Amino acid sequence: MYAIIRSGGKQFRVETGNEIRVDLLPNEPGSAFETDQVLLTNDGSTTRIGKPMVEGALVKGTVIDHIKDKKIIVFKMKRRKGYRRTQGHRQQYTRIKIDSIQA
Repeated sequence: MYAIIRSGGKQFRVETGNEIRVDLLPNEPGSAFETDQVLLTNDGSTTRIGKPMVEGALVKGTVIDHIKDKKIIVFKMKRRKGYRRTQGHRQQYTRIKIDSIQA
């Protein structure tokens, strides 16, 4: 069985036991994660598509930890003007282990 959920403006295909990386959530590591933002469920024989969400569907999981991605360097320059700006950015993510999918 799998489901497609929405988190942080992105869509993720999840199955029981999978680990996914979503944008940073306020949940503490070790706490429960629960979402009703389920766009589609499939149990092998039946596919339910939401309009826009599947009614009564729920995905539960556990927050594993918060991680940071690699640093991205943002460099701006205008030639012959002496203008240079360097800025770095590290995106923060939350890792979630999917425990159950209820359709």
